[in-house]
Amino acid sequence: MINRIYAEFETPELAELALMRVREKVGNVFSSGLMYDKRSDRAVKLRNGTIYTVIPTAVTTHNYITVTMESPASEDVIAEPARSRKTKLYVICDASAEAQIRAVFSSLGGLDIHSDN
Repeated sequence: MINRIYAEFETPELAELALMRVREKVGNVFSSGLMYDKRSDRAVKLRNGTIYTVIPTAVTTHNYITVTMESPASEDVIAEPARSRKTKLYVICDASAEAQIRAVFSSLGGLDIHSDN
């Protein structure tokens, strides 16, 4: 019998680690995948960045003299739900491997671990 096991992790890196451990330690895994909001990656990149704004001082002249303003970038530009890095992971496996896979997910911080059946 084939089962599909789902789990939720705090970050994509933890989900990838769990998937790697399952593939290394447990056999009978046929397919797997993970899903998360890719906008959260942009929020992580904004944490230590700087935003530069170029402002023209005389728009009507041909000789543009500009001022550059810089300000620290903040991840607050991206709304809170999109900043969440929660990742959903699924594994399609043989029923005999379900207990081992659940144990690996649980040991690596998996939340809401459940299966289809």
